[in-house]
Amino acid sequence: MNYQDLYNQIKKKGSFLCVGLDSDPTLFPAHLQGMEDSIFKFNRAIVDATAEYAVAYKPNLAFYEAEGSDGVRQLEMTVDYIKSRYPEIFIIADAKRGDIGNTAQRYARSLFEKMSFDAATLAPYMGRDSVDPFMKYEGKWSVVLALTSNKSAVDFETLKLEGGMPLYEKVIRETMQWGSVDNTMFVVGATRPEMLAEIRKFCPDHFFLVPGVGAQGGTVEEVAKYGLNSRCGLLVNSSRGIIFADNTERFAEVAGEKAREMAEKMKVYL
Repeated sequence: MNYQDLYNQIKKKGSFLCVGLDSDPTLFPAHLQGMEDSIFKFNRAIVDATAEYAVAYKPNLAFYEAEGSDGVRQLEMTVDYIKSRYPEIFIIADAKRGDIGNTAQRYARSLFEKMSFDAATLAPYMGRDSVDPFMKYEGKWSVVLALTSNKSAVDFETLKLEGGMPLYEKVIRETMQWGSVDNTMFVVGATRPEMLAEIRKFCPDHFFLVPGVGAQGGTVEEVAKYGLNSRCGLLVNSSRGIIFADNTERFAEVAGEKAREMAEKMKVYL
């Protein structure tokens, strides 16, 4: 999937919503607690309820790996289900991989060949060697952490380098040279919306994956105001605000309602 493919889906749905599948079994409704394959059944219900409005899903691998091999199996079931029922939807592995050499190659193989994700989040701290193996896959995307939404991002990401350039800007400028708009996007948190405009000045064309909308306090309105470009250029992620909006047997229905509400806000800006 390239930039135009993703943009076409955004135009068709009138939405740039990414639903984060941070599927924590301890937060599932009571009727799913202890059920066999409860993670997959929860995800399937969420996906079916939100697929009309979502252009992307983003499973965070921590919630699956924490359940051991059974959790990973249900992650694979989830990806396979989305691919078979909704093949047009972009699937991001929120894995935050960041190693080099043969290790990075194997991480890329596991996410892109074995589990068929369309994209993976990557931590670029170790430099180009940690990203290149992912960029070698045709039609796959590297989603590079740049300016994240967590409070302690200021520990490193906004530090000024010699000459005054913040570290996150150096990361984005360098990484832009490694790939293209068709295989590289950047994570820019919704809790720093005014900085989106600054980043757009030197990174006008790439997609941004924007977490932090909803439970973390970011808004669609601010993200759209500062981050949209001529071909949208945004995937706005919401996780808890959608998938855990209700903990009764109506959880999927309510998730669909929340996704629709967000998509309606997004449509105004498209």
